[in-house]
Amino acid sequence: MQIRITFPDGAVREYPAGVTALEIARSISEGLARNVLSAKINGNVWDATRPIHEDATLALLTWNDTDGKKTFWHSSAHLLAEALEALYPGIKLGIGPPIENGFYYDIDFGDKTFSSEDFAKVEAKMNELAKQENAFVRREMPKQQAIDYFTEKQDPYKLELLQDLNDGEITFYEQGAFTDLCRGPHIPHTGFIKAIKLISTAGAYWRGSEKNKQLTRVYAITFPKKSELDEYLMMLEEAKKRDHRKLGKELEIFTFDDDVGPGLPLWLPNGGQIIETLEAFAKQTEKEHGYQRVKTPHIARESMYL
Repeated sequence: MQIRITFPDGAVREYPAGVTALEIARSISEGLARNVLSAKINGNVWDATRPIHEDATLALLTWNDTDGKKTFWHSSAHLLAEALEALYPGIKLGIGPPIENGFYYDIDFGDKTFSSEDFAKVEAKMNELAKQENAFVRREMPKQQAIDYFTEKQDPYKLELLQDLNDGEITFYEQGAFTDLCRGPHIPHTGFIKAIKLISTAGAYWRGSEKNKQLTRVYAITFPKKSELDEYLMMLEEAKKRDHRKLGKELEIFTFDDDVGPGLPLWLPNGGQIIETLEAFAKQTEKEHGYQRVKTPHIARESMYL
């Protein structure tokens, strides 16, 4: 049986039913296939290795596509979880989604400690696993079988997530020795991940509720090329230099005092001069052009200076 695949430019080609997006990419060019991370099938993002059984529209997604990056970072979150489980046996996994820049995974470390001092060994483990080029394998799973799996694994957070799911909408993804409850999609294999950097950790309540246990959220980012990671880290350093909180303190424009109020700036003399200059400029502009003055919140002069 043949199916019709419609490409973004309107071209239509026929392929055998069960063909994958990766195989379609390879039929176009090997170079394209090497860069395909996932695919958009009838508007939904799928694994590039998932069989297509019906006529469909197809867009091949690479690192240059937003959905391609999301797929890449989602798979990287699974790689992070695999590395953490290998290094810290007995930890409990929460969720690990992609975000605007990179991804995170929420982890219950139990009585184990985890800090930025551990980042290097986790990165090394992730690189070791990535080089194995383990395929991301999707498996549909009956609910009871999924419950049995995570019951045996003693993973309460996954069991709680399963409560909201029904038969027919549960999938597992496996790569190497790691298995996770996940809707996907994922990249073809871990070998696409070439550069890894753990960024920070933070506390995060399970499912965003302060009534639940606080987990450790591990933030990280990955790239298909080391040069792209180097560029990103350089950009972060430049951003730190231009941070308004840093510049405000260095230029003696304003400061903060927790006793006064978190995030409330206290203007120093240099800041006061800037305010006066801006107010004078506004008044002169109004006078010259006849603008109607718009009332703005009054800045209390007595709180301008320390």
